[in-house]
Amino acid sequence: MMPEIEIPSHYNYIGVFLSLSCNLSCSYCINHTVGLNQRRKHLNGKQWAEALNRLQTRVDLPITIQGGEPTIHKDFYEIINSVNPNKRIDLLTNIQFKTDVFINKISNDRFNRDLPYPAIRVSYHPETMDLENTISKVKKLQDNHYSIGLFTVDHPHTKAELEHARKRCLEEGVLFKTKEFLGKLDGKVHGKYHYEDAVFNSSPRSVNCKTSELLISPEGFIYRCHHDLYNKKSPIGDILSPNFKIEDKYSVCDYYGKCNPCDVKLKNNRFQKFGHCSVDITEL
Repeated sequence: MMPEIEIPSHYNYIGVFLSLSCNLSCSYCINHTVGLNQRRKHLNGKQWAEALNRLQTRVDLPITIQGGEPTIHKDFYEIINSVNPNKRIDLLTNIQFKTDVFINKISNDRFNRDLPYPAIRVSYHPETMDLENTISKVKKLQDNHYSIGLFTVDHPHTKAELEHARKRCLEEGVLFKTKEFLGKLDGKVHGKYHYEDAVFNSSPRSVNCKTSELLISPEGFIYRCHHDLYNKKSPIGDILSPNFKIEDKYSVCDYYGKCNPCDVKLKNNRFQKFGHCSVDITEL
């Protein structure tokens, strides 16, 4: 067995990208606007199990399995069930899988943890998903005691569809939440950012940056931020290297101004307190 990896006490998120591919294609997907390089190798189920079981997680800091769409990984169920039961797991998904298979293969106990939001967060996209089918799938998992809710991007062009979705979820007893749209639309930058000149800037510069997230790519590389992970820039380690440990320090970044909006936006932390930013940036 490889040595455990200690997670710094101030870390707010562990993001495990099983795949950056997706079985849907939404026009406003942030991954299409920030230079995402989807062509990656994938760790297999055995490798992911070894990698994730190294993480010294806490009861209030789950391992979030995400993508792309993580459930399209060929070893998805093996990966989930191979993680030590004392480690908490969250899942971000578009729920295109067969719910009966999911329920049969994964116990609802896998998603139990003490945080004020659902462990399974289903992304709803009106232009590529059927609302009633999506609600039906969410309700089926909810009725089988999975911690689950429906989340969507508050896109300016889908206001009517989202209001309808909100009403239907209320009628069906399904949690419905909107997330802020991040990106450029109709000549305007949308989103609340802790560092306002960090995104969509034509003149990048060098800064010192320190993260509060552990982000692991499909091939097992560890990156400082979403920008670096999506663009395959300067990995800081390999989750399968026995010598890897997290160096909780500032490092020089030459891409300030081209930051991924997810890294520099103002948002809730995992305890749902607003005002958190994933990175801390200082001038050189």
